[in-house]
Order: sequence, then structure tokens, then C-alpha cells
Amino acid sequence: MVDEPTDPDRIARIRLSSPYLPLPVPISDAKVLTGRQRPMTEVAFLFAEITTAQGHEGIGFSYAKRAGGPGLFAHAKEVAPVLLGEDPNDIARLWTTLVWAGASVGRSGLATQAVAAFDTALWDLKAKRAGLPLAKLLGAHRDSVRCYNTSGGFLHTPTEQVLENADRSLANGIGGIKIKVGDPAPNADLRRVAAVREHLGDDVPVMVDANQQWDRPTAQRLGRALEEFDLTWIEEPLDAYDTEGHAALAATLDTPIATGEMLSSVAEHWNLIRDRAADVIQPDAPRIGGITQFLKLAALADHHHLQLAPHFAMEIHVHLAAAYPHEPWVEHFDWLEPLFTERLRTSGGRMHVPTRPGLGLTLTDQARAWTRATHEVT
Repeated sequence: MVDEPTDPDRIARIRLSSPYLPLPVPISDAKVLTGRQRPMTEVAFLFAEITTAQGHEGIGFSYAKRAGGPGLFAHAKEVAPVLLGEDPNDIARLWTTLVWAGASVGRSGLATQAVAAFDTALWDLKAKRAGLPLAKLLGAHRDSVRCYNTSGGFLHTPTEQVLENADRSLANGIGGIKIKVGDPAPNADLRRVAAVREHLGDDVPVMVDANQQWDRPTAQRLGRALEEFDLTWIEEPLDAYDTEGHAALAATLDTPIATGEMLSSVAEHWNLIRDRAADVIQPDAPRIGGITQFLKLAALADHHHLQLAPHFAMEIHVHLAAAYPHEPWVEHFDWLEPLFTERLRTSGGRMHVPTRPGLGLTLTDQARAWTRATHEVT
């Protein structure tokens, strides 16, 4: 019997929106203390909601901190029309189509971050059509993932409050605690880490994040001084593009080196992997172009036996981490919770993969109220 050709479903409508999420207090890390950035007061989002002719829907998002929100929205608005009439199943081809639609601005940075919202929406749509959580569609290795909290350990937070925040996170089922370092006074960093380790004891995983603010000698010296605290990793000790410096640290320190969150393409991450500059790779799906690119990078990381700890956007990354062969970590930020009706569940040090189809996310009325720009393509 010969199968009769069928007319595939087609993309019929795209809705773009740009909510700005206000943060309860201004956020400061080492980049603020060194004068390179101002405190962060809000996060700009780009949401893409894709609907097909048969009524199937998918939602995806990207984001920008401190700057870039209007640029993300503008680029998405320009390239969105190329998706109309396309088969939403052909996600890899459509990623390439979107990138070529904006080829003059390159294949990294803001351009691919805008494409990420469409790409993630297409994967969400595909998983929903299959009636599966995204992790199951990709092929999950586990139903929950180790998670650690970051939002309670920023440098603007006094040490006593950091300790209280850590206790609260652990009580809520989160498994590890990350704190920010990179204070212009290095001894302040050491005192802060010592206080956290003493308070939490030896069994709680603790990570530190310097947000690229150390030079090579400082990173080497403080890296050695931090060895006694048995840290799970030291994150972004150097400039994000200093592959050689990160490789030297990874080769000489016992504490694993983690980096990658600021990179915005698979090619940039490949430099880290090729030069053995990271023990823990930290890609951010919205920053590198979406789920299609994340899967390429995850395959490279797996081949080189790297640990995986995706940056931010836990609502997406819990699914992607669950599909990684080696036990990963997911970063817990409660910042995004006002945007979504659903909540991720944590217990026993782990974040549980949602059982709802797709990403399992729907936007709240509050997210709509925070929206500053919208655009529809039909």
C-alpha cells in the first residue's frame, strides 16, 4: 500500500510580546562593584507565541538584562514573517531560515537570541502535539535534576542574609547554594565563602561565581585559597572569552572551573571545549539560539565528558538537563515565577521535570500587564 500524501500543518500566526519583569530589589554582582555595570532593576523578555492553521500552539522566550530588550524585539519583528506558511515540524531548517533572514548581523549575539524565542516555541509546539513533556520528546535520562540556588547570594546581600536565604532554599528542597564573589577586596570574598561553608557544613554543595571580574593572577591566587572549602565549582573567574586563562586554571586547580553563560553561539563554546578550558559547561539556551543549538552543544559536551549546568531560565533548562546523559545541575532562580501560571517543584535537592506537555508553561495576566510592545504576523 502506498501512503497518500497529506497536507502538513502550517504556521498561520505569530504573536510577539516584550514584558519587562521588575525585580524586587536592585541586583548587584562583581560587575557592579568594579564599576562596569549598574545594578539590575528589571529583565526584558521576548516571547514568541506560534499558532498553526490546525490550532496547535507553542510558546518560547528569550531575555536581556540591563540592555538589549528593544533590540531583541525589533529583530524578531523583522524576521518573523519568514515563518508564515512553513511546516512547524521542520525546526532545524526553520532555525537556519531565521538566521539567514538576519544574516547581515551575524550568527551570534542579539540576532540568535531573538531567534531562540521562535526556536523554543517550535519545540514547545512539537512536544504538545506529541502529548509529551519536552524532556520526554527529547529522550529523558531522568525525571528530576540536581538544582542549586543563585538568587539568594548576590553581592548586594549582607552575609547574614545570605545565610538565611541559603537555609530557606535548602528547606524548600533545593540542593546546592551558589554565592557571588569578585569583591574588589579579595579577603572579603574569602570571609564570605568561609562563613557560608561553616554555616552549611561540609555536605551541602557550594559554588562561587566571580562574574568575569578577576584577572589571571588574582584568579590563580584566590583559586588556590578557595581549595580548602571543597567547592563544587568556581564560575567565570576570568573574562568569558579568555579561553587560554580558563584552560590554565582548569589544569592547575583541583576545584572545577565552570563557564559559558555569556557566550552566544555553539562555535564560541567549542573553543572552550576544544581547549579544555571548562570542567563544567554552562550554556544558556536563549542566548545561544534556542533548543536546536543547545542540543548540538550538549552532544559536543557529552562527547568530551563535561559536566553540564545550564545558566538561568530553569523553566526551559530543566527539560534540557533531564535529557543530558551525565547527571547535570540546573540553576534555580525564582525571578521568573510571576510570568508563568505554573511552578516548578523542588524536593530532596532536585528540580522535578514537569509532566505537562511541552515546556508546561502559560503566561500570567501579570506578564501581559508588564508588556511594553506587541506585534502580530498573520
